[in-house]
Amino acid sequence: MSTVLVLNSGSSSLKYQLVNPASGEALAVGLVEKIGEPVGVLTHEVGDDETTRELPIPDHGEALRLVLGLFDEVGPSLDEAGIVAVGHRVVHGGTAYSHPTVVDDDVEAGIAALAPLAPLHNPANATGIKVARELLDVPHVAVFDTAFFATLPEAAYTYAIDAAVAKAHQIRRYGFHGTSHEYVSQRVSEVLGRQDLRQIVLHLGNGASASAVASGVAVDTSMGLTPLEGLVMGTRSGDLDPAIVFHLRRVAGLDVDEIDNLLNKQSGLKGIAGRNDMREVRSAADDGDPAALLALAVYRHRLVKYVGAYAAVLGGLDVLTFTAGVGENSAPLRQEVVDALGFLGLAVDPEKNAVRSKEPRVISPDGHEGPLVMVVPTNEELAIARLSVAAIS
Repeated sequence: MSTVLVLNSGSSSLKYQLVNPASGEALAVGLVEKIGEPVGVLTHEVGDDETTRELPIPDHGEALRLVLGLFDEVGPSLDEAGIVAVGHRVVHGGTAYSHPTVVDDDVEAGIAALAPLAPLHNPANATGIKVARELLDVPHVAVFDTAFFATLPEAAYTYAIDAAVAKAHQIRRYGFHGTSHEYVSQRVSEVLGRQDLRQIVLHLGNGASASAVASGVAVDTSMGLTPLEGLVMGTRSGDLDPAIVFHLRRVAGLDVDEIDNLLNKQSGLKGIAGRNDMREVRSAADDGDPAALLALAVYRHRLVKYVGAYAAVLGGLDVLTFTAGVGENSAPLRQEVVDALGFLGLAVDPEKNAVRSKEPRVISPDGHEGPLVMVVPTNEELAIARLSVAAIS
């Protein structure tokens, strides 16, 4: 058996999975939280068995040492599992990294140098890579959220601002959630047995993004220079008039950091309804809460706009796919969005839509002749594992 340890390093967290790329099985799943705080929490799951430790975890180096210790203590043994690589999720690859990349000192430095484009993510990603390379003597592969969208046409990634300013500061559309969009769009093609599909993928979690994919190639996506642009999200505003930023500075007196916090952490569903969990928003809306009803309406409106726009970009539509936490689990949202898009020939079967499953599935009515609607569970860890193996082969 050959396995890949997939790491996702956040500013104060470390998520990990030990994955068998061939079978798709996750042999172990874990999370280290509150790194750098007085008491950190480590949770390590192997099958139905869960081990939890609470103790000081001063930095990512200690976090990974503790994780490796748990693999030795409660299993599965990394030696016996045949670990062949460590796959690292990296949020931003800029224009320098458009494919999964085997990490050396130059690549590690390059990821850190992209911090201005992803100040909340790339420094933590680089730290995780640094400590993992010190502790695990196997190939390390960086898999970039932005890589799948390196194929965007120039007209899709270019912002209409002064060209010299844009070039000097690397301002363009990069897109995010690329590993998920690539994995899901490929699964759709596999399930349907067609590679020539015009697809729209809706990755709807606390973060949310849409992509337009033609014959497996990304041609547009909703997130931009940063993950703030596009759809309404749990705490992010998505699209807004850029002059709102000037207005908040000049009239409301907010500084740059306050505006950044407002738009990234206090907006979206949370900004309108006071809660960012879609389940809570839906429950409040069902109880008649006006703010929750409005939040859902705004959320749906933005989704419908993007699907309509991307159907135009693609010159038609063959498949609309829902994925990620909200996309996979909110049957009412899927029904409402598809109902609003009936003019495109989309439809769902209520009974199929209500089914919960971890398997990819078509939820359009049997015999439906228009574009299909699908639900495809995403698996970014498995995708990273497989991309890592391909990169070292």
